[in-house]
Parts: sequence; C-alpha cells; structure tokens
Amino acid sequence: MTRWIERPEGGRERGPRGLAGAWVEVLVRPRRFFRAGIAPGDQGPGLTFLVAVVLASEATRFLLVDGSYPSLPVSPALAAVFWLSLVALLVAPLALHFVSALQALLLAALVPERAGISRTVQVIAYSTAPCVVSGLPVPALRLVAAAYGATLLILGLRIVHGTSLPRAAAAGALPALLVFGYGFRGVDAARTLALG
Repeated sequence: MTRWIERPEGGRERGPRGLAGAWVEVLVRPRRFFRAGIAPGDQGPGLTFLVAVVLASEATRFLLVDGSYPSLPVSPALAAVFWLSLVALLVAPLALHFVSALQALLLAALVPERAGISRTVQVIAYSTAPCVVSGLPVPALRLVAAAYGATLLILGLRIVHGTSLPRAAAAGALPALLVFGYGFRGVDAARTLALG
C-alpha cells in the first residue's frame, strides 16, 4: 500500500512542490489530473498526499474548535502532537486501506474491465484535496468540501477505470459516504445546517 516508485511512468512529482502541484491540479483540472497523474503501483505519493490533507484539516480543527479532541494531562503542545500524529499517521492510512479494499470489491462487482487497486488507492487519496479546509468551524464550507471530494472520487473512478458515470457513481457511493460524509464530517455539517 505504501510502495513508492522512484521512476514511475506518469505518476506525481515528489516533495512539497509535488504535493502542492497535485493539490492545485486535482482541484482545478481534475480530468487531466486523473488521466495523467495516476501511475500503476505508485501509491506512496497518494498516501503522503492524504496524510498532508488530514494533518492540515485536523490541525486547523484542533486549534479552532474547542473540545474537538479529549484533553490530556500534558501541555497543549504535546497533546496536539499526540492527537495529530495519531489521526494523520495511523488512522488516516488505516482508513485508506479499508476504504480502498471496499472500493475494490464494489468495482469488481460493477466494473468488469478495470484498472488495478493501486490506482484506486490513488484516486481515493487525491480526491480528498478539497477537505484541507474541513477543519474550519464553518459547516457550509465543510459540506461543500465534502461534496466536491465525493464528486472528485466519482470522476476519478470513471476516468481511471474507464467506466460509465452511472457505474462509477454506484461503485463510489458508499466509499464517498464513509470518507467524506463521516471521515471529513460532511454528514455532520449537513445536519448542523439543516437544524440551524
């Protein structure tokens, strides 16, 4: 899952510049990104991208939303390091593994001719790009980010696996709900807006 190809065919540029470039491109030119930026077996940059998005989102949430994490009997700085490391370095990669496995099963059932799981992993990881702002305490912004992320996931599945939009939507609906509805709190944002 964390394989990093040194010289991929296609694939993403490495380092902070590569992360920033991927973030901009997937937000602005997603079709081009999913056609050219997803390389077979090149999952390392996608995992790094997801960790960076989760870290940015959760750091913002930790700083701006009181009670977003349980308090610990240590300094606030140590508590931040602990919680953010736990979420970004353990929970996010595990969630990516789980959702990727689920997505692969759904694709196998609905898309007879499809690309490999490594490309699916990358599509899921890069589709989280809008959620870099989901830690801000603005429910409307969180809902838009989650909806945009879900749209990117469906679009990425359609392009990378060469399938129709209805099949991509059917295969990606449950993973999108898990990642964007619950992981990035889109469902909670929609509930808050509906009640508010």
